Amino acid sequence: MDINYELYKVFYHVASSLSFSEASKQLFISQSAVSQSIKTLEKKLEQTLFIRSTKKVQLTPAGQVLLKHIEPAMNLIQRGENQLLDSKSLGLGQLHIGASDTICRYFLVPYFKQFHKQFPNVPIKVTNATSLACVDLLEQGKVDMIVTNFPNTRLNHSYIQKTVCQFQDVFIANPAYFNLKQQELSLTELNQYPILMLDRKCTTSEFLHNLFLQHQMELIPEVELSSNDLLIDLARIGLGIAFIPDYCLLRESKELFILKTKEKMPQRQIVASINPSLPTTASTTEFLNLLPSIND
Repeated sequence: MDINYELYKVFYHVASSLSFSEASKQLFISQSAVSQSIKTLEKKLEQTLFIRSTKKVQLTPAGQVLLKHIEPAMNLIQRGENQLLDSKSLGLGQLHIGASDTICRYFLVPYFKQFHKQFPNVPIKVTNATSLACVDLLEQGKVDMIVTNFPNTRLNHSYIQKTVCQFQDVFIANPAYFNLKQQELSLTELNQYPILMLDRKCTTSEFLHNLFLQHQMELIPEVELSSNDLLIDLARIGLGIAFIPDYCLLRESKELFILKTKEKMPQRQIVASINPSLPTTASTTEFLNLLPSIND
């Protein structure tokens, strides 16, 4: 089927914005031209791609299927264009990494500093997302590399290039509010206290919920947030017992202590991953080489 690339380009912009007018602005063409392009594409594919109404535009099931294929293709083309432009002017090209704000702050910053020192002209772009959402960014070609927590239910093992850190998760509390410093608590006993933890859209939440399920318990947290730093702040003022990666405590005060648990907490890892189906930039390779390699 011979379909002009420009038609797919118009489709991508309409599908991404769900707006014909917004797509026309992004493409610098008239709204009628956008509408005509979509009609032409729908005729060639013999499928209705959008449900149009006066108030909003929605993708049909066929449109959703097409977008799943077009979006990675558009990202791949954009990556190729950027690499050519960047390599011409900078030598290595932009470094684009996906990682959570916690991993960026507590693990990656020294390596960003080292990379910037070695390659001061190479732009570093970071897209913050949970470790689960980072996998989607990598699969769609929106980033060159991701640095995420592991285990990660969405991460294809073939993507993992390096295990760069091992860590343990810990329960922390303020002794002024929880007189538990000298005690060793089971998970059953801990479950009686208000637990502060990350929300369910992340690997840390999956990990803790699964850990409790393995001991035939349901975990019902008191508070669920999207930031480990906020969890630490809430633990400090006595709102509950926070569950965080141990490396987040490196900069914290002595107000907080780590609770002792009867069950041994399994180790987790931080891994660096690339999508082997996409070309790897020189800057990605250089940054990957800077990261430590930890044997599992």
